[in-house]
Formats: sequence, structure tokens, C-alpha cells
Amino acid sequence: MRKFFSVEDVINVYDLLKEALFLKKNPYEFKHVGKNKTIGLVFFNPSLRTRISCQKAAFNLGCNTWVLDIHKDSWKIEMNDGSVMKMTQEHLKEAISVMSIYCDILAVRIFPNLSNQDFDYKEVIFNKILEYSRIPVVNMESATLHPLQSLADVMTIAEFTSFFKKRCKVVLSWTPHINPLPHSVANSFSQWISKIDEIDFTIACPKKYNLHNKFSNGVFITHNQNEAFMNADFIYAKNWSSYLDYGKILCTSSDWMITVNKMKLTNRAKFMHCLPVRRNVVVEDAVLDSEDSIVLQQAENRIYASQIIFLKILESLS
Repeated sequence: MRKFFSVEDVINVYDLLKEALFLKKNPYEFKHVGKNKTIGLVFFNPSLRTRISCQKAAFNLGCNTWVLDIHKDSWKIEMNDGSVMKMTQEHLKEAISVMSIYCDILAVRIFPNLSNQDFDYKEVIFNKILEYSRIPVVNMESATLHPLQSLADVMTIAEFTSFFKKRCKVVLSWTPHINPLPHSVANSFSQWISKIDEIDFTIACPKKYNLHNKFSNGVFITHNQNEAFMNADFIYAKNWSSYLDYGKILCTSSDWMITVNKMKLTNRAKFMHCLPVRRNVVVEDAVLDSEDSIVLQQAENRIYASQIIFLKILESLS
């Protein structure tokens, strides 16, 4: 593996999941692989789980890490080509080129602007990073995708289905939020889940919140949340802003919040969320704190999702 931008960089998802779950049981098995190697973690946006899980994953592999918060630890970066740089100190081209000299793997997190649909969905910034980097790049979240999160999510479902030995129904349900949020988690989850034959996948969302066809083609989509929840085995709650009316909040109703009564429609479904989550806006306390909530298991699996990707890349370098 020479880069990791999306699930399309994975040869076999089932094999990758098996290896990630093996790492979870044997986290230090490959500690020798990272000896004298460095992973650089670059954040253009805030992070909690992604930052710490990637650091822990690198540690498990015997790697050194450095972490750069662009808005706190660096010169202001100019993103546009051909600009007259009177207000910025350094261009993305030099910044990424230099960072890639200082490590063996460069992992980057950058959000969409949610104002220019074409710009975001062409992944303009991340593609520049891929171009300027001299070393393999890992996507810690981009304008449209969050593949490390989705790998952890699919790992978690695999664990709770004895590695898909029983067919299950998974529902990705839109939920309310006070801010317009990226589509990356929803897009990526849909993309990964579609690779698993044993899963019946449904997206429940208000009208005008359908995901881009690139990520939801062939997926059953309903605007009736209660209908979607019927006999579901996993409920993944997530907000995203409108794609059709790009970046806008069109639905402000609290009716889409995940409640105990809605969960009663399911097959005692496990509740999932990528975190952070706004309590009693996205989901009721009683659901989030129940024994059927597996959000912490998802968060733990972020370590091993990152670790298997780092390991694959490090092995390709040797």
C-alpha cells in the first residue's frame, strides 16, 4: 500500500479487517517494523480521537511521531496557486514538501469549506497534498471521506457479528445538529459498508439530504426514520449538511433525534456514533448510556484501524 485515501486503496476489505482484528489481540506483534521510522500527523482542523489513536497506533508499531497543528504551530499556509503572498508566509507546496522530508508517512486531516461543492468534491486540497508529498500519505479525514473512522466502524460491526457470520441490517440515520457538518463520515461509511456482502444497508435521512450518488449508488434510501429502524441490528447516528443545497441546514426538527422509543423498533440494535456527540440533540442520554451503545468500542478500534494502515505502508517501504 503506497497511500491510503479511501477504501479503493484496499485490495481486499475482508483480509484487512482480519489483520486489523489480529493486531487488536496482538498490538505489539510488529513493533520491530517501525524501528527508526517516523509518522508525521498534520492537522488543519481540530481532533481528539484521530490524533490520539494515530499516536497510539504508531507507538504500537515502534514508530516515532510528530504532530503539527497548522493553526497553532505553523506559519499561516497559503492554499491557492498563483497568489501574491502578502498575507501568508508559506505556500502549501513548500510546507508539504518539507514535512514529507521529516517523516516516512505523512497523515493529514483537513475539512471541507462547505461553500464550494465542486471544490470540495474534487478534493482539490488533498490532491495537492498527494502531489507535493514525497512519501506515502494517509487520509485522517478529507473534504469528502473519513476512511480510518469507517474502517474502525466496520471492524466494530465485524466483532459484534462474529465476523459477519450472520446477515445483519445496518442503518445510517441522519440526526439533528446545530452546525452544518461535513459529509465525510457518512460518505465513507456508505462506501465501506457497500463492500460487505453480508450487510443489508439503509440510509435514513430527511428530504434533500441524500448523499452524492458516488457514495450511495445502489443503497436503499428512505425519508421515514421509523420505517428504516424496523428490525435493524445496528443504528449509526450521524449528522451531515445538505448536499443538494450544499452545506446548508434545511431540517431543524428534533424529530430525527435517536430516542429509546425508536430503538424499540429495532432488533435490539447496537447504537453507533463516531463521536463527539451532542447529548439530547443527536441522541437521548438513555440510548447513549445503554448497554447497547458501542460508541466506545468504535473509538477503541480507531487505534487498530490506523495501526493496520500504517503497518501496510511501512511494509511496502521495506
